[in-house]
Amino acid sequence: MKPRRRIALLMLVVWLLSGISSMAEPVIDFSTPAPEEQSAPSAAPKISEAPLLTNPPISLDCGAALLVEIQSGQILFEQNADTPRSVASITKIMTILLTLEAIHSGRIDLEDEITVSPQAAGMGGSQVLLDIGETQNISVLLKSVIVGSANDAAVALAETIYGSEELFVQRMNERAAELGMENTVFVNCTGLPAEGQHTTARDVAIMAMAMFSDSLYYEYSGIWLDEVDHHDGRVTQLTNTNKLIRLYDGCDGGKTGSTDEAGYCIAATAKRGDMRLIAVVLGAPTGTQRFDLAADMLDYGFANYRLYPVAQRGVKIRGELPVVGGSAEGVPLALDGDLTLLIEKGGEESIALTPDLPESIEAPVSAGQQVGSVNVLEDGRVIARIPVVAIADVSAQGLRNALRRIWENWLATRH
Repeated sequence: MKPRRRIALLMLVVWLLSGISSMAEPVIDFSTPAPEEQSAPSAAPKISEAPLLTNPPISLDCGAALLVEIQSGQILFEQNADTPRSVASITKIMTILLTLEAIHSGRIDLEDEITVSPQAAGMGGSQVLLDIGETQNISVLLKSVIVGSANDAAVALAETIYGSEELFVQRMNERAAELGMENTVFVNCTGLPAEGQHTTARDVAIMAMAMFSDSLYYEYSGIWLDEVDHHDGRVTQLTNTNKLIRLYDGCDGGKTGSTDEAGYCIAATAKRGDMRLIAVVLGAPTGTQRFDLAADMLDYGFANYRLYPVAQRGVKIRGELPVVGGSAEGVPLALDGDLTLLIEKGGEESIALTPDLPESIEAPVSAGQQVGSVNVLEDGRVIARIPVVAIADVSAQGLRNALRRIWENWLATRH
């Protein structure tokens, strides 16, 4: 290159660099933890597609059954889980769930006073003996449904939340579809016998997981004995229909139901340590047998399985992913998901994690951008994938940065 052209080139580089001499280079603080997103509490996880065990390990003398762990959504075992059947007052799980959701959304308030309609007061079956024109607040009605399975209180709640039982039932079916309950049709909000009303053990487990994931529910579900004051000298005693509340260690919730068509049913939950299980029993021959079967199912789950925390959102991955054409040579990475597995006790050694990442990534890179995943293997089989994201921005190397590098390299060759 001729001297004049070399000088002209150097002057051009100096001029370009002068425009950015005061601009700071991107700084990546590798010691900064991955940012934590602020979000509302997550809903219950989706139920697993297949049980851990092909056949139930215990005898199940009932029409249908299912045992599931609530945090992972993993089914341990099942029996006739997709057979449509009547479930009596188990139907009220959806009624309770919609009431809890209406409270959280601000649609209703626990202290709201409502006036009991003739339709609500006239309901048969299990009741809290509400009178026409009687006033009660939402909290009392909700307690009456959760503890005493009161049909009159259930209809009163339905009318208050959506204007009529019919509109409430429409929302029940919409919510069932949203939750993925594929074999359920609701006709009323009580579970009283009605043509066309049916569900399955799997669908019961799905809506029970949603209800049992709500902390407000447990403010009522553990009540064994209580009463409802009708404000006219009458008092109705409430006794919890779920006897496992008193008989089973760790049981703090559940819903029972029984009719000639449905048999004896229960969806019960119990928690021991950090693990919560749900046992669904439908169509048992007697009330006592449904409780015994649910207890046996829960016993098996707690005795043989444990939760194994595999990954936590925000945990950094060691090292950096190389960046091509970027303002930095690499970008730090972190896991973008939580994962807890239900495993057989002593089966921890069967779980392994393997990265699935590219050798490098092209700039620009944005914080939060997914760049790969970590595979979770059980006995060598991939059972889950956890997303991996960049936790810093890396801009593309522009013309001025390129010229700066040329200038620095040229200077280095002169010395």
